[in-house]
Amino acid sequence: MSTASANTGLNLLRFSDPKIKTLHLTWFAFFLTFAVWFAHAPLLASIQVSLDLTDAQIRALLILNVAITIPARIIVGMLVDRYGPRLIYAILLITSAFLCIGFAFATTYTSLAVFRFLLGFVGAGFVIGIRLVSEWFPAHQVGTAEGIYGGWGNFGSAAAAMLLPTLALAFGGDDGWRYAIALVGVLCGIYGVIFYKLARNTPKGSIYFKPKKNGAMLVSSWGALWALILMNIPMYLALAILAWRLSPSGVHLFSDTMMYVFFVSLVVIFIYHTWTTYAVNAEHLRAGVPELEKYSFKQVGILNIAYFATFGSELAVVSMLPLYFLQTFEGLTAVTAGLLASAFAFMNLVSRPMGGWFSDRYGRRRSLLIMISGLALGYFMMGLIDSHWWIIMAVLVTMACSFFVQAGEGAVFAMIPLIKRSMTGQIAGMAGAYGNVGAVVYLTVLSFVTYSTFFYVIAASALIGLVAVWFMENPRGHIAEVMPDGTVHTIEVGHK
Repeated sequence: MSTASANTGLNLLRFSDPKIKTLHLTWFAFFLTFAVWFAHAPLLASIQVSLDLTDAQIRALLILNVAITIPARIIVGMLVDRYGPRLIYAILLITSAFLCIGFAFATTYTSLAVFRFLLGFVGAGFVIGIRLVSEWFPAHQVGTAEGIYGGWGNFGSAAAAMLLPTLALAFGGDDGWRYAIALVGVLCGIYGVIFYKLARNTPKGSIYFKPKKNGAMLVSSWGALWALILMNIPMYLALAILAWRLSPSGVHLFSDTMMYVFFVSLVVIFIYHTWTTYAVNAEHLRAGVPELEKYSFKQVGILNIAYFATFGSELAVVSMLPLYFLQTFEGLTAVTAGLLASAFAFMNLVSRPMGGWFSDRYGRRRSLLIMISGLALGYFMMGLIDSHWWIIMAVLVTMACSFFVQAGEGAVFAMIPLIKRSMTGQIAGMAGAYGNVGAVVYLTVLSFVTYSTFFYVIAASALIGLVAVWFMENPRGHIAEVMPDGTVHTIEVGHK
């Protein structure tokens, strides 16, 4: 990706430009959250030996790592819209630093599991930057900027995989892995302070729009309210699946009784969440929603489905790809299989920014249709791979598929800031949560089928996303935000 574009006017080396400085500050914050979130992954073998853990306990840690991220993205989205990304990002970074250091020096499996569960909250950091970047960039650049933020920040997990084993060796001894992970936590905490000092919620003179009510996402019609309640259900079902996988039917982290307690708790929380959503919106809808304050919830639902297929499949595939290569091709070592599989995540540096740029340049709906079509074809081709393929061909197909997956993610978040500015955090949070729901669903499917069938299932589900995107509308003209004093402000959202 070049540092300048004739179409977007972005020069990433122009640090004197406040919006470019903000973009760099923000993607690096996201980079650190992903480095913290996945710092344990390349060091699992050392952790297992150090604490004498079973394979089932290690698998439980992997499940715990994503469990809380689903509700966290919803909660953090609301907090961002209410209190601003500068404060919330700083708090998340500093809090995550302490949790990361706690995980690094845990001496029992119970404490290790608790810290890993809580660290899933850091996965919500992505949502914060989406709102912040959207405040600083105009509509014709926002897709490119969001793509750079997401793609470069997402690389934090790959950077951790490449650097932390070397750091652990440099520290040496049985506790080298502890110091390597703790160092990431320390850097995260220091950067949280730096971010708070240097970042600003909006450009000078701009207004930070906040939602009129808190506690639930506001919608513009009764139909949208029922759709919102229905779209909350898959998130609770995904959490129930995670609880089932931690029970004796899965990795046996806790008993069947605890699983049923968790199920009942989820039902109670869902009922409360539904009632709160209804109560907040009913008063709002009965009073009548002014035309200027309306937005299309259909757009939100479509982008949720698209992110389920894109980011959901990426999380799932990144989790299984090293083992897939190791078991498919004879003669590979674990290290070689890991390096080959890393090509999927490595593409983020280019593909996600390209998806955002393409969306800015050629239109939101058209871009998503192309990217999801490429994703479906890519996963279908991956399903055809077997031990008779040349490894280089298998890697090239994997990288091509990865390009469309991550470019699709960039296209999704090129659209989200253009729906309703005051609710960008909540909309991004819900879409992000759907990405995690997708990962849970796809990985659950993988536990019952072959690798080839797994890829075919993703390809088939992507076709559902393609149908949904067909009904998406391109943003046109302006969206309006109404201040508490009645002042109306308009924000350009494009014409393509």
